[in-house]
Amino acid sequence: MRSNALNLRGMDGHLDPDTALVRPVDIVASTEQRLPIVLSSPHSGSIYPRDLLAASRLDAHALRRSEDSFVDEIFAGGPEIGAPLLRARFARAYIDLNREPFELDPAMFEDPLPSFVNTRSPRVQVGLGTIARIVASGEDIYARKLRFSEALWRVQRLYQPYHRSLRQLLDGTRRRFGCYLLIDCHSMPSSGGVQDRGGRGRVDFVLGDCHGTACHPAIIDTAQRIIAGKGYSVARNTPYAGGFTTCHYGRPRDHGHGLQIEINRALYMDERTIRRKPFLKQIAADMQELVAALGAIGLETLTPSAPSRRAAMGGG
Repeated sequence: MRSNALNLRGMDGHLDPDTALVRPVDIVASTEQRLPIVLSSPHSGSIYPRDLLAASRLDAHALRRSEDSFVDEIFAGGPEIGAPLLRARFARAYIDLNREPFELDPAMFEDPLPSFVNTRSPRVQVGLGTIARIVASGEDIYARKLRFSEALWRVQRLYQPYHRSLRQLLDGTRRRFGCYLLIDCHSMPSSGGVQDRGGRGRVDFVLGDCHGTACHPAIIDTAQRIIAGKGYSVARNTPYAGGFTTCHYGRPRDHGHGLQIEINRALYMDERTIRRKPFLKQIAADMQELVAALGAIGLETLTPSAPSRRAAMGGG
């Protein structure tokens, strides 16, 4: 049977391209969930559907500049200690799960977009909507204009199943523990953004809680303490405060908390060749310890009676 997708990690034993669009997501979980934590890796997918490659002016390697390569591996220790991991199998360049379902740039489409489409979001304006116009390096992806039916297919067949699975995991966690903590797992290019204190380049980690609205302060405080205690440089909310997923599902007054984690890619991979560095194993061990520490936060802390940082400060 002919594959309808290109699996760029197939040689590593990952992901079957023939089933990539039939089963768009993986849920990795232990037999029993022991922590009130759900891990989400929406951008680590490495399957590039052939219609994307046919429509793109870029080759597959260039498209991977937008991929959070190996982030699912970095957080693979979570399921081992009782925190399920949801990961997308398809590439972020095909559809971005960390956006509203319809943040689209009308200039990318040959037909008019429906009125419900958000064409004015800041992410659309910079070319990074639900279907991105550019890769992370700023190069245009498409050699032709798309049709809205193509975007609708991607939303219905890929975006919606991912968020449906995420919602089921979060709802199940809240029923079991009375609350949940969603950790949205990402990576960032080593160039640009906030510099570390020594001025050596981008910080190692950026923690985002949507400026204090997405999780209880104890969560981001604990995360920063654990990560910084291992010698990494850490920033909060700059330049990444949290995308759609963190802000949408992070609702502390409803027993739901969200924290976004961005990891500097230079720590664990060669950004030019997109190959793992040996230090990836150490970061994976450190992230497993972080998940365990966050899971040890008392459930009584994560209740609606505990206000978000912004509410505590009188913000709106």
